Amino acid sequence: MPDYRAHFDFDLRFANGGGLSGVGFRLDLPSAEVSEDELGRLLIAHLGLALVDEVELRGVRIVEEPHRGSRGVEVTASPSATRIVDLSHPIRAGLVTYPGLPAPSITPHLTREDSRARYAPGTEFAMDVIHMIGNTGTYLDSPFHRYADGSDLAGLELASLVGLRAEVFHLEDAWDAGRRGIRPATLADRDVRGAAVLLHTGWDRWFGAPEYGTGAPFLTGEAAQWLIDAGAVLVGIDSLNIDDADPSTGSGGGERPAHSLLLGAGVHVVEHLTNLGSLPPHGARFTAAPPAVEGFGTFPVRAFAELPA
Repeated sequence: MPDYRAHFDFDLRFANGGGLSGVGFRLDLPSAEVSEDELGRLLIAHLGLALVDEVELRGVRIVEEPHRGSRGVEVTASPSATRIVDLSHPIRAGLVTYPGLPAPSITPHLTREDSRARYAPGTEFAMDVIHMIGNTGTYLDSPFHRYADGSDLAGLELASLVGLRAEVFHLEDAWDAGRRGIRPATLADRDVRGAAVLLHTGWDRWFGAPEYGTGAPFLTGEAAQWLIDAGAVLVGIDSLNIDDADPSTGSGGGERPAHSLLLGAGVHVVEHLTNLGSLPPHGARFTAAPPAVEGFGTFPVRAFAELPA
């Protein structure tokens, strides 16, 4: 079923004095058939306001548009079956994930032709060698990636990587408006304790192209600290880096506050996700488990989400 959102301006007046106004506001709707009174109540619930006396809405337009996660609008789905959504980029020889890092190469160790001499007639195998940096495709950063005494891939608890409640923040609107840095206020309307926080910026549309490497959205250090304080266990993004890694902006440099804060607090980081636009704001379960490699800090994952079908 399609999702619907309302676009409007509003004025609120409080019973104990004062007011609040908004221009170009957007709000998720449970259906296209919503009265202005119901829309006003949804607005109050989303903003978490008390003692509202009057709500005046102007220029209301209801459009078919994916939900972004407004409070007060529940995601409804049948619990009878599970749908899997792949959130990983395929890895292939020559793939450029991060500009300046080596691309993977794949070479045969045993070809099918050569294997025929080793096995019974009609039996053949292929064994290949892949040479790649851990930062390839969609990958997970463990604390060891940033800190010498942090947990490596083999030291990660599977419970912190598998079947996590996903809170998906659809932020394409903010990026389209030119806002690169994701700030705490953008995330503050959700309960993220124990959750995988997935930041959907839409930047994955450039993956593998030169445009991917410059001007990418990122998480600010202040927002990383907010997520730590709020109890998130994993943060993922569909962009070049969880930090501002673009030296052309003058702010990239060598500082990595989001990495430093999140990994220092034991919060996993997954970068280069894709297809996050296919997920609802709530209701999915997220998994991104790397192999248990000792003395290694980053590795590709097959990240995916489970949804009620």
